[in-house]
Amino acid sequence: MEKSYLDLLGYCAAILTTIAFVPQVLKTIKTKSAKDVSIGMFISFTIGVFLWIMYGLATNNKPIWISNFIIFCLAITQIVLKLKYDKE
Repeated sequence: MEKSYLDLLGYCAAILTTIAFVPQVLKTIKTKSAKDVSIGMFISFTIGVFLWIMYGLATNNKPIWISNFIIFCLAITQIVLKLKYDKE
């Protein structure tokens, strides 16, 4: 496969995996509840995403580091919302 097709494949995968988190974050904001969200899973996931960012930067793979940076931000947002709403 040519590099441009591989990049397109990477960007498509990045877009789909990134937007997958948006509905959960929006639902948590709307309902002001994160009782069914596992904090342990999100912390573990966020650490893994951070490592993907480091890998993407080290290998200069833009689809990996850009999408994982956005996912990292969404995951941190979900963790913050979980902690905030669980206190209330």
